[in-house]
Order: sequence, then structure tokens, then C-alpha cells
Amino acid sequence: MHSTKDNLQVIYEDNHLIVINKRAGDIVQGDKTGDKPLSEITKEYIAEKYNKPGAVFLGVVHRLDRPTTGIIVFAKTSKALTRLNKLFANKETQKTYWAIVKNQPPKKEDRLTHWLKRNPKQNKSYAHTKEVTDSKKAILDYRVLKKLQRYHLLEIDLHTGRHHQIRSQLSSIGCTIKGDLKYGADRSNKDGSIHLHARKLNFIHPVKKEPITFIAPTPNNDAIWKACND
Repeated sequence: MHSTKDNLQVIYEDNHLIVINKRAGDIVQGDKTGDKPLSEITKEYIAEKYNKPGAVFLGVVHRLDRPTTGIIVFAKTSKALTRLNKLFANKETQKTYWAIVKNQPPKKEDRLTHWLKRNPKQNKSYAHTKEVTDSKKAILDYRVLKKLQRYHLLEIDLHTGRHHQIRSQLSSIGCTIKGDLKYGADRSNKDGSIHLHARKLNFIHPVKKEPITFIAPTPNNDAIWKACND
């Protein structure tokens, strides 16, 4: 299931950046598990593809939760990294996610505003309808894209980037993401994934200064994601 340099799904690559379609289970950056992160696998891919001796530069710009799939952007030069960091920090990127939930949301489309309070011990964020101490404002728009046999496909536009934001906010309106035990799903997915996919990302290219849009195909080994594309 995890990526290796040979099955890495590269969506886009130029001299400045490389965009990967992350698989469920991949960690973007090294952590205490000691598992090989996607950043290292991508470095190996670049070293082999371009026959590069010595260390490959690769900058981590943003992250996705381990059980989530979809778009991850890495910088291939320090100049691109500085500029991409700025783009992401200043929210000059548009991020669109797909999520599969069991319960039908209260409305066909809506804006959700919560204050999220993070509990580091549980690695979980709790959504509150009013501001509480140490909470951060979280805003997203969702709309129902498709009704599946037993699930609903939602498209989500993020306006803030908080810890577990989509998972926490959807769970608070009774629409836990499929497989997301941490936020109330009744069962996990066999592969440990959750049905949350970073589908689309657009921003102005840090060097070429042109608008670029990336779209990540949904996991092809999953019947429910397949049904979303039919």
C-alpha cells in the first residue's frame, strides 16, 4: 500500500517543484514511528531519475494526515521552497478536498464555522460553536457532489488550515468521514485509510508566475472511490 520510488504517483514535475499523489499510510515527513517518509521516497526517485550523485534537495511545504490521500507539493530548490512557504502561509492557495460520509449532511451546501481546540495527547481537535480558550477559528464550505448507494460524496473548499479541520468539522455535523474511527466512524477501513482525498490545488507558480492547477486521481484500488468517478 505504501509508496516506494517505483510506484510513486507523480502528478507534475518541473525544475522547481514536484507534485505527488499521496497514498494512504504514507507519512509526508519523518516522525517517531521511524517509517520511511514520502519526502525520502521522493528524493530517491529524483536521485535515480536524474542520476544525481550526493544529497538531493527537497523541501516539505505542507502535510496531509497519514490516512488521507491526495496532492502533496514538494519544492526542488531552496528558492521555490521559500516562495511556496509564503504562498501557503498567506493562504494564496486554493485547496479542494473530496470526502465520503455515511450520513446525509443537513444541507446540500453550506459554510461551516467552528472554533477548533486541539488536544495534543489524543492528537485530536474538538469543534466548538463558540470561541473557547486556545481555540482557532476554522471555516470550510461543503457541497454534496453525488449520492452513492450507501454514502455521500462531498466536495470541500478550505478557507483555513487547522489540525484535522475537515475531519473534526464534518464529524460535528454528524457526517463522520468513512473509516475515521478517531472522529466517530463505526468501523475502520481495512487498509487504515480514511475516505478523505486532497483532490485539487491551485496557486501561482513560485517561479514562472503562472496559475497552475493540479488534480489528483482518487485511489484506484477502492470500489467506493471508483463509484464517485462513474
